[in-house]
Amino acid sequence: MIERNFLTPKEVACELVTVAENKVNYSIVQKIILGIIAGAYIAFAAVASNTAAFQLMNNPSTLGISKLISAFVFSGGLILVVVCGSELFTGNNLMLMGVYEKKISVKQLLLSWTTVYISNFVGSILIAFLVTKSGQLDFASSMLGGSTIKIACAKVSLSTHKAIILGILCNWLVCLAVWGSTAARNIGSKIMAIFFPIMMFVTAGFEHSIANMYYISAGIFAKGNSQYMDAAIQLGVKQSDIVSLDWTSFFIGNLIPVTLGNIIGGTVFVATTYWIAFLKKINKRTEIFDMYPLYRTK
Repeated sequence: MIERNFLTPKEVACELVTVAENKVNYSIVQKIILGIIAGAYIAFAAVASNTAAFQLMNNPSTLGISKLISAFVFSGGLILVVVCGSELFTGNNLMLMGVYEKKISVKQLLLSWTTVYISNFVGSILIAFLVTKSGQLDFASSMLGGSTIKIACAKVSLSTHKAIILGILCNWLVCLAVWGSTAARNIGSKIMAIFFPIMMFVTAGFEHSIANMYYISAGIFAKGNSQYMDAAIQLGVKQSDIVSLDWTSFFIGNLIPVTLGNIIGGTVFVATTYWIAFLKKINKRTEIFDMYPLYRTK
């Protein structure tokens, strides 16, 4: 008999319920530490993907390939989160399945989400601050710093409905990456299961709240450097847009609507959908169908 090296979708659903139980039982210190390093891992991925692709990104004729290169590099962020072990808010949206199965309470879920979200923010901001102060954005005559400001300005200029929709689409794919990695039983398979959904969302230009904690805060820090500001203007960013890039526009213009979209994408389109498909007992008739498969044809 050949041994399976993966879980079936129904087994994944059951496994994620158990995972939710384990996560809510972490101490507050564990949640904070694991949340901070997850934010840092995603920020590292953002730094690397920007550095790899920013020159191509600023040329319309190579924009598509720049997004693909960025996506290849950025995928390493979630790989670090899953393989090395940490707590990422967006992936933890799948914990809702534990509530549906009455294994954890709504209060436990919200406390876990809030703690991890704030910790992710701390980790992301820390890397943004260190990268900006390190001089790493001086790369290519400060054009990397200018590109960092340009990306941040573009993100805070999204309309609310676009930010929500792009957030939904993003975390739909992120949670599918987590779902696939849960199905895999070895490191290589986990990496492949994560890689393609993350590559898809980055290439498509969807919005990830935790990644944006780095992207936008780095842009805010970078605009304090006159050389980076001049480089951003050379890249076509209006000075008025740079001036309006601040913590208020970060939270109101991007982070809040994108976070809302991420929650909808992860909880509705993955957690709820798969719970209904594999775990929910809809009614007695469904149970009869399960017991007597031939009856389904009638």
